[in-house]
Amino acid sequence: MGWILAGLSLSMLLSSLGTSIANVALPTLAATFDASFQQVQWIVLAYLLAITTLIVSVGRLGDLTGRRRLLLAGIALFTAASVLCGVAPSLELLIAARAVQGLGAAVMMALTMAFVGETVPKARTGSAMGLLGTMSAIGTALGPSLGGALISGLGWRAVFLVNAPLGIVTLLLAHRHLPVDRPRARTERAAFDRVGTLLLALTLAAYALAMTLGRGRFGALNLALLAAAVLGAGLFLRAEARAASPLIRPGMFRDAALSASLVMSALVSTVMMATLVVGPFYLARTLGLGEAPVGLVLSVGPLVAALTGVPAGRVADRFGAPRMTVLGLVGIAAGSLALAVLPARFGTAGYLVPIVVITVGYAVFQTANNTTVMTDVRPDQRGVVSGMLNLSRNLGLVTGASVMGAVFTVASATADISTARPEAVATGMRTTFGIAALLILVAIATAVGGRTLARRTAGGGSAG
Repeated sequence: MGWILAGLSLSMLLSSLGTSIANVALPTLAATFDASFQQVQWIVLAYLLAITTLIVSVGRLGDLTGRRRLLLAGIALFTAASVLCGVAPSLELLIAARAVQGLGAAVMMALTMAFVGETVPKARTGSAMGLLGTMSAIGTALGPSLGGALISGLGWRAVFLVNAPLGIVTLLLAHRHLPVDRPRARTERAAFDRVGTLLLALTLAAYALAMTLGRGRFGALNLALLAAAVLGAGLFLRAEARAASPLIRPGMFRDAALSASLVMSALVSTVMMATLVVGPFYLARTLGLGEAPVGLVLSVGPLVAALTGVPAGRVADRFGAPRMTVLGLVGIAAGSLALAVLPARFGTAGYLVPIVVITVGYAVFQTANNTTVMTDVRPDQRGVVSGMLNLSRNLGLVTGASVMGAVFTVASATADISTARPEAVATGMRTTFGIAALLILVAIATAVGGRTLARRTAGGGSAG
């Protein structure tokens, strides 16, 4: 069991590290390839888009073809693409290699959670989910500092090549210790939904691009992409209703508990992204901190998440995941309200305490929510449901960066937030986290409503 969790944990660490480690290299890469910021930001976007558009599909593919086989292929692909990124002679090839790396990461993210449901006893599922949450937080937190150290010591190529030895170790652990896929009879095998996969990928790509292009300005292109995403969603649902073996069964959304979990995950991720978008500007412009202190303060959140993931899992196992899901949401709401009020009175300490409260609440929520979903899901649906959970989180992050960033800018009443007056930034901060608290109240209502509806459905089923 220990070696299985070690392999899965490294898989989660690598895919999370890939998300954050490249950001710090963008200025260096812009100078190296003589490119604009809009061009080099595709190094980050290509990775995120590949994960967002494909994570549900690869989860379903794992359900159909065998999770072990596909996870090993994903780790190998991620490792090979990391080497390609490190030796890329041009920006175009680097972006293409990052997209392939993102495909590998999508497989790793989707199937690590599915394997927990398959290999860990129910009584310890929360602890295992907490461990994966910890590794995800460590990967996200470690990225900027490790990337900065590698660039200053070895150059930008080391940022990508560092994944190669880690990837090989992960591949060896997974190959040696993961359980062999159960052979399936021909009658058990369902066809892979190619039409649904294509429609979902195009829909998610259109939505992600609508939220990320334009650097805060929502213009005609963004509106056109958003309209395309809405149209794509309609076509996808229609195709799934007619498909013999759909990628996502429409009936899954009639499961009140699953639907509530997906909505809550998206809302919480939207709020968590607000802390990353707003925090640096508030600390620098309003509190007047320099670059090093800002970096130190921003590292507190991921550090707390890394420390609380495993304890949060044990708490979920002991007191019940549904109850701890609500408790985690209450913590995030309380922290958001405090963040709207305290920093103006207590400075840096008034910022740090609410961030710690939000992060602990997030660790408890994320672990408990994932445990609730993955404990009860059918074995042949673990991959696709794990992919849907990861997708809801990613869509929340993408939406949060765009929408909460726009709220912050509008509330600050300035065209350029980087030159805004300290009082304007403080006003933007208060408004943004006031709205964040309201979003979490919606999530709490969703949690309570979902549980009530699930009980009624279960009661009706048993009565019938």
